[in-house]
Amino acid sequence: MERRQFTLAGGGLLVAGLGRDARAALGGFLSESDASLGVKTALERGAVSAVSLLGRPDGFLKNPKVMIPLPGFLKDAAQILKFTGQQKKVDELVTAMNRAAEAAVPEAQALLIDAVKTLSVADAVKIVRGSETSVTQYFSGKTRVPLSEKFLPIVTTATEKVSLAAKYNAVAGRASGLGLVKKEDVNVQAYVTRKALDGLYWMIGEEEKKIRRDPVGTGSDILRKVFGG
Repeated sequence: MERRQFTLAGGGLLVAGLGRDARAALGGFLSESDASLGVKTALERGAVSAVSLLGRPDGFLKNPKVMIPLPGFLKDAAQILKFTGQQKKVDELVTAMNRAAEAAVPEAQALLIDAVKTLSVADAVKIVRGSETSVTQYFSGKTRVPLSEKFLPIVTTATEKVSLAAKYNAVAGRASGLGLVKKEDVNVQAYVTRKALDGLYWMIGEEEKKIRRDPVGTGSDILRKVFGG
């Protein structure tokens, strides 16, 4: 097992024990502690920002980038329902779906912060010089499964308040057999849970892109140091 060694070079620490590729990824002169702190700061900023923007009234419903629509052919069928005087019912379901997502998102913050605390050096290296959404990919890999389990009962409670939710599941089930709705979209609660997480990670990704494009503008010395190279 290779031992990590640190030597002073150019006023910084040379991370000698991370291997040639990792040292190159870090530019050779970024310390392990700086890399870890910078990435953790970016992770936490992205998480807190995303939760605050989405976990409030209209966080999903009024944001066209993350608003949760009816899936598959049901979206098209909704147009027919509107023409038959049932627009209110369709609107109620769409609103309930998005309100459910808004209610669930605040529950994500604790798990996201826990993921920040368990960040490894290897993960930090990948994120620092990874793609512009490496932070988002890290969060998704670490938290999607546990957050799905946490979101589902909240989403279920919210959607059950709308009588059309049960009808959605019945219609979507039949439509799935005809190939008109994806299997993962058959259950409205599972569909909303998945879309809520997609929206959450998308929003984290947007914050990450801002940090990478303008680390100086964040006002954080560590973010400037880590992502400004």
